[in-house]
Amino acid sequence: MKLIIATHRQYGDIILNDLYLPVQVGSDLNSTDLGYQKDNVGDNISAKNNKYSELTALYWAWKHVDAEYIGLVHYRRHFGGKNYHHGKDRLSWIITKSELEPMLDKYDVILPKKRRYYIETLYSHYAHTHYSNQLDVTFDIIKEKYPKYVDAYKKVVNKTSGYMFNMVIMKKDLLDAYCTWLFDILFELEKRLGTQNLDAFQQRLYGRVSEIIFNVWLEKQFENGVIDKKRVNELPVVYLEKSNFNKKLVAFLMAKFLGKKYQHSF
Repeated sequence: MKLIIATHRQYGDIILNDLYLPVQVGSDLNSTDLGYQKDNVGDNISAKNNKYSELTALYWAWKHVDAEYIGLVHYRRHFGGKNYHHGKDRLSWIITKSELEPMLDKYDVILPKKRRYYIETLYSHYAHTHYSNQLDVTFDIIKEKYPKYVDAYKKVVNKTSGYMFNMVIMKKDLLDAYCTWLFDILFELEKRLGTQNLDAFQQRLYGRVSEIIFNVWLEKQFENGVIDKKRVNELPVVYLEKSNFNKKLVAFLMAKFLGKKYQHSF
């Protein structure tokens, strides 16, 4: 089992144990050496990091990590363990190998708890905060390349909750299947959208599209019986950096009611 930490900077003692492998993302775009595994070794898409975000670490792990279970987390977002919200040291809230290993006997997939939007569907929230044509073109590609996923797509984008953040732990064979499907769609999406005049925050669209369509892929695996819902576990998300809920709420409402796109992460 190996959990990949997608990071562009040094971040905490959590990286020193053998469960986690920090991967320096965007190594092709930055000469800084953090002393971590770089994502531009071997078969890689490191040069796409400014558009694909943490997916360059996922792609590298898919191609290079040999483990029965592979997971993806972020330098500032992790899965929570038994000490979640106990004490002030947020690093101590993160799940440990001894806590995670027994779960693997019961679960094939481990996910962050669903993010709920309540007054927005996944599609409407994306359209208000980013650009809806990105999902529309993605849907066109799914219709052409993976028509059996059309109903799952329609079902997912009309939900008011989903598994976000590109955080997951899966058996390697499931990760292989997901990544084959995902990157086939994203590479085609990149061809069709071409060069877009977007700011640095908004151009990371391929990572955001993947958050939505991961749920599409998962829904189809449930329907096909490939993944049993009973063998999926949800864990809380540990934010190593404090988030400002009030600013997040204001930005959410301004996007929905005033059409103001997100300009940065919260």
